[in-house]
Amino acid sequence: MIRTMLVDDEPRGLSALKRLLELNCPDVRVVDECQDTRSALEHIQALEPELVFLDIAMPDKNGFDLLNELSPVRFEVIFVTAHNEYTIQAFRYSAVDYLLKPVEEDLLIEAVRRAGQRIASKASRQQVDAFLYNLQRVQTPAEMKLCIPDMKGFRVVQLTDVIYCESESSYTIFHLLNGQTITASKSIMEYELLLEQSGFCRVHKSFLVNLHHIKEYVRGEGGSVVLTNDRAIEVSRRKKEVFITKMKELFKY
Repeated sequence: MIRTMLVDDEPRGLSALKRLLELNCPDVRVVDECQDTRSALEHIQALEPELVFLDIAMPDKNGFDLLNELSPVRFEVIFVTAHNEYTIQAFRYSAVDYLLKPVEEDLLIEAVRRAGQRIASKASRQQVDAFLYNLQRVQTPAEMKLCIPDMKGFRVVQLTDVIYCESESSYTIFHLLNGQTITASKSIMEYELLLEQSGFCRVHKSFLVNLHHIKEYVRGEGGSVVLTNDRAIEVSRRKKEVFITKMKELFKY
């Protein structure tokens, strides 16, 4: 059983979430419910839950303030919010789970399943640390951290350290500034969509490049780019116009 706490300032929200968990998540045992961050702080420290459902907007302090006070966070977190706002990008980059109110049963079940896997494998809580870091950089997404799922769990990297991504079947290989590589268990198309607002551009069906790491562009039918690690990558003819447009937007030339 997953020892779980619910934190929400609305009694109706607490009762609705508890009922959904009872009906859909038999592995969850709710050990406490709190309606403010002050009592939540005390009860989390006393009860040491494995999982916390955390409302973001509360009248005294918000859920992020609570996590900062508890740092390092030693439990899994599933955020619950009524606001689909700028923090969504930070959620996605950090690979933390969040649910929008009203909570949908299927999404709840899936979020609990993922949390249970991380608890069972004693995976590091790096995602929450990365999320709190990313919250401070929502206006400069190129400076955020990215949680990359690999065979062992997650690797956390600075986006500024990613030179380019390479497609390998249904996997993606990240090539980093220090010469290391990480093989992610997601397709390059998923990362293209995720990183499109952070200075990355799909220049070829097999390559997604960090525009900040381009040293040179060589003209041609599509042309090619030379990156800061001296790797030359072809720009496909179909991707050339989008690539040039993004370069102009980023570097204002």
